[in-house]
Amino acid sequence: MKISYLTPLAEAELRQLGIPEPWTYGRADRTRFGELDALAHINNTAYLRWFETFRIHYFRDYGISNYTPEDPRIVLRRVEVDYLAEMLLEEDYVVVGRTRELRTTSFTMDYAIFSGGTLRCTSSAVLVLLEADGTKRPLSDAIRQTLIARDGAGQA
Repeated sequence: MKISYLTPLAEAELRQLGIPEPWTYGRADRTRFGELDALAHINNTAYLRWFETFRIHYFRDYGISNYTPEDPRIVLRRVEVDYLAEMLLEEDYVVVGRTRELRTTSFTMDYAIFSGGTLRCTSSAVLVLLEADGTKRPLSDAIRQTLIARDGAGQA
């Protein structure tokens, strides 16, 4: 199967690439020379960049934020990463993500990176919505319904 880079992958495409449920949203890319470290494998900071890039597109595609002044500020409160297997130069990979849990002003997302049908990395992050002045902003009903419908997010 030919992978389309940097475009949303449909659920059927994810399954063809060996990515299991519950993942329904992903984006593919290829590792680059600038992401290598001194040991000739992908540096751990590259994974965090991949998750951030994924999140921006996820929020836009899900209608959560287009990063305008009217949209909530979405900040990363905490992130945890488990590196399961190294990645090397010029590997195709898919970043998948979903919202697992909703709270009043925050939510928890899970991520994974697959390459060649193998799980290479997992992560979870807590994100908080803020107003322009820095006060916490409650998740709107529309955002809640989108995350429940698309990802099966649960209420905390």
